[in-house]
Amino acid sequence: MALPILIALAGLMGAAGVVLAAAGAHARPGAGLDTASQMLLFHAPAVVAVAAAIVQGLLARPIALAAAVGLVCGAALFAGDLVLRAYAGTRLFPMAAPTGGTILILSWIALAAAALATLRP
Repeated sequence: MALPILIALAGLMGAAGVVLAAAGAHARPGAGLDTASQMLLFHAPAVVAVAAAIVQGLLARPIALAAAVGLVCGAALFAGDLVLRAYAGTRLFPMAAPTGGTILILSWIALAAAALATLRP
């Protein structure tokens, strides 16, 4: 059940990323929306890839699920903070973007751990 939800969230991340790319180009150039778009568009396919790798048995499931959830949450925090700054002139909460970035870094490390965990006999 978790994998279809993750894939659906990745689809929404991709769609939001395209919308933000257009907004960054036309509605609010220079407001940081391009960066928000990139965060979503880079991490959406990674979430789909993690789900596919779990199904193929290439990753340790619990660690990989945590990594995928972290990719979704971290990208949402990072991008959400930038979008709120661009449109409302305020932050999501103090340190939201750096917190999202830190979650993304830890999620990528967890993904590596999920792959290495499958090497144990």
